[in-house]
Order: sequence, then C-alpha cells, then structure tokens
Amino acid sequence: MRFYTTYKEKREDTDMEIHWRSETENHMKIHETNGVTYLTFQAFEELPGIVHGFSTRLGGVSRGDCASMNLSFSRGDREEDVRENYRRLAAAVGFSPEQIVCSDQTHTTNVRVVTEADRGKGFAADRDYTDVDGLVTNVPGLVLATFYADCVPLYFVDPGKRVIGLSHSGWKGTVGRIGKVTVETMQREYGCRPEDILAAIGPSICQECYEVSEDVAEQFMSAFPASEHGKILINKGHGKYLLDLWAANALIFAESGILPAHISYPGICTCCNPDFLFSHRASKGKRGNLGAFLG
Repeated sequence: MRFYTTYKEKREDTDMEIHWRSETENHMKIHETNGVTYLTFQAFEELPGIVHGFSTRLGGVSRGDCASMNLSFSRGDREEDVRENYRRLAAAVGFSPEQIVCSDQTHTTNVRVVTEADRGKGFAADRDYTDVDGLVTNVPGLVLATFYADCVPLYFVDPGKRVIGLSHSGWKGTVGRIGKVTVETMQREYGCRPEDILAAIGPSICQECYEVSEDVAEQFMSAFPASEHGKILINKGHGKYLLDLWAANALIFAESGILPAHISYPGICTCCNPDFLFSHRASKGKRGNLGAFLG
C-alpha cells in the first residue's frame, strides 16, 4: 500500500500524475523554464548566490529509452543530443555547462576536493580522475554535478563558509557513509562546522519500491546500531527486505552533526514516477541518467 498525495501536472496534451510522499511536508518544488522541467529545494532557493537543481526526464532532445533529458554519455545516446540536453538544462537552472565539474561514479566513498583547475571536467574537458562519488569545493562559479537513476543524491551547503558538496549514495555508498565522509572533508579542508551545514536528500528510490536481498540487509544491520534497524529495514520474509535509503542517510547526517532542522527531503521517488524521472529498477535498466547540480 502506498501513502501518497497526488499532484497532477498537465503537460502539452498529456496528463501526468506526480506521486508525492504524503509524510514529507516540504517536498521539492517543480519548475519549468523554456520547456525544461526540474526540481529544487525550498531551503536552498532561499540562499543567496547558490544555484541548484535536479533534472527530470522532460525538456530534452534524446529519444527512445533515454527520452528526453538524458545526461549520460554512456547509455547509448547520441553525444550531440546529450550535449544539447546539458545546454538546455543549464540555461533553465541558471548556469553555463562549461562551469560543470562531473563525478566519476563507481559506488565508492571517495570525495574529491574540486579546484579551479577542474572547471568543465566531464563536459567541456576530459576528467583526469576516476572513482569519485563525491565532490566538494569553495571555488565561486563552479557547478558540481552527479548522476542518478534510483541512487540517492546528497546535497551540502555551508552558507557562511561558501562551501558546497554533492555526493552519490547508492546502497554501497550509504553503508560506507559517504554523507559523513563528505561532511568530514568539508570540515578538514574548509573548517566547516556540521551544525552550520544545510543538507538535502534528492529524488531516489523509496523504501516501498526498494526490495533487497538478505546479504545487503545484513550489511546495513552491521553498519547501523540495532536500535535503528527498524527505521531502515522491513523484513518481508523469505530473505527479502525493504530498504529505506532516505532514513539511512538521515541517520548518517545526524551522526555527522547536521541538525535535523537543516535537512531537506525529496518527497518523490524515482521508481514511483518512471515517466517523470529515470529509474533503473522501474525500466529494468533501459533508461538515461538524471543529474544533480549545485554551484
């Protein structure tokens, strides 16, 4: 049984239902600019000098399984279409694609300290790094970018220090606490205090859609105190569990010293909204990639 309020958005000649999690009061906001639809967090919109967004499937030029706002160069899509998608999304959100610095995601907990020398890497220039699932920087004018189709985007902003972070947290990254690694990197490199950091969990798969095997569940049981197991796992029996990556990452944020009042939630599941957001699980792997951007 799903617990949703439903927001119905009419686009062109098609009615599209967006399923929002009813328990999330302040969920992300939908924006449309020049035909490009993207999502933002209200708490981040209120920060001067911060640009951010999360893409949807809508507003690009890609076709087939990647229709239409695919941001991956490795899903069999035409490169010229992917580049046009970046240009359209960047213009809608409010930055230039040449400002982007991209991750190189391999489900690690590696966090790269991004400098001016990294400007454009992954879009306008080749990356000279590998195995990077998190990015942090204090360089004005850079836009960090990470990519998704069910895994969890983690956003971090220290408004006082003008430091930002963006990390990709699938189940492996969550077990490894990449969220905490990102906060610790911001502390070590820039002197950030966790209580000053605003954090957000981006669009990703919800617990009701995310069935995992017993070996995955056991890793979470080992990684989290027994008192927290009921918050992140539901035992379905027969060696199957439902895993809540949102709750797990919220626990990691709290463990890292981020205040509960400073955490924003998406309120939207990729797998429940496969026409609006790419979902690896819903599409059985036939999909493009979404992008998280923070600058």
